[in-house]
Amino acid sequence: MDQPKIERLLRLMKMLTANVRYSVEDLATRFEVSVRTIYRYIDTFREAGFVIKNNDTIYRIDKSSPYFKDISSLVHFTEEEAYILKSAIESIDETNLLKQNLKRKLYTVYEYKILAETVFKGRHAGNVNKLVEAMEEQKQVVLRGYSSAHSSNVTDRLVEAFSFTTNYIQIWAYEPESDSNKLFKISRINQVEILPQKWQYRKLHKAGHIDIFRVSSHELIPITLKLSLRAAMLLMEEYPLAERDMKELPDNEWLLETHVCSLEGVGRFVLGLPGEVAIVDTPRLLDFIEMKKNL
Repeated sequence: MDQPKIERLLRLMKMLTANVRYSVEDLATRFEVSVRTIYRYIDTFREAGFVIKNNDTIYRIDKSSPYFKDISSLVHFTEEEAYILKSAIESIDETNLLKQNLKRKLYTVYEYKILAETVFKGRHAGNVNKLVEAMEEQKQVVLRGYSSAHSSNVTDRLVEAFSFTTNYIQIWAYEPESDSNKLFKISRINQVEILPQKWQYRKLHKAGHIDIFRVSSHELIPITLKLSLRAAMLLMEEYPLAERDMKELPDNEWLLETHVCSLEGVGRFVLGLPGEVAIVDTPRLLDFIEMKKNL
C-alpha cells in the first residue's frame, strides 16, 4: 500500500470517529477522490475488524470497536505522562536519528481536535467540540447552565474561551462581566452556545498557571522544601512534574524549589508527612501550616 493512501486512510479514520457527522459525498470532496473510493476505504476498515455504523450515507466507526479503544489509549498523553516520555527521549544520544522522530510524534498528540475527539465521550464531547470551534473562529460563547462550585448557583456565563487545561478538564476564558480570566470546569457546563460576535477582549486574555500539585491560579508563590528520601520518592510518584524542580542533596535528602498556585496543595503534602519535610525560607507556608494545625 502506497504512503499517500495510508495517510488518507488515517485521516479518514479520524474523521469517521469525530463527533462531527460527514456524508460520503462530503468525505469524497474533502479527500478529492470519488465516492466509490470512500466506500472502498470504509470496506477496508470493516475488513480490518472495525465496527462500522451508518445512517443512509453517514458512516461512522463505532468507538466500541476493540481497535478503536486500543488506538484511543495510545494517542493521548497527560502532561505528566508526556513529561516522563520527553525525559526519556531527551536522554537518547543526539546523534541517534530516532530521537527527533520520537519527539515530533510525541508533540503531535497535543493538537486540539484530535484530543477533543479521543479524550471526551458522552454529553461533554459536544461541548468540548463547540469550544474548540469557537476558539478556532475566535467567537464568544455562552456557557449555558454553568454550575459554580463557589456560589452553588446555576447561571449563563458569557465568555471568550481561549485555552484548555490538561486532559480538557477545564478551560481558561475571559469573562467581560467580571473583567477577569477564569477557569471553568467542562463537566459543570450544561451547554455551549457559540455566538456570532467575534472576540472583543483578546488583549486581555491571560491563562493562569497550574502547579506541580495540579492546583491552578494566576498567582505564583515561591516555596522551598527539604525532603527525606521517602518524602521525595512519594512526591515524585504522586506528582511526576515535581522532578523538574528537585535537586539531590547529601545524606539522602532532596531539595524542592518551585512555585505553587496556592498553599493548599503543598500544605496537604507537608501535613501528610510530619517530620519528613522541612520548610526552608518560606515564612508564608510556615504560617499556613501553623494555621491548619490550629484549626
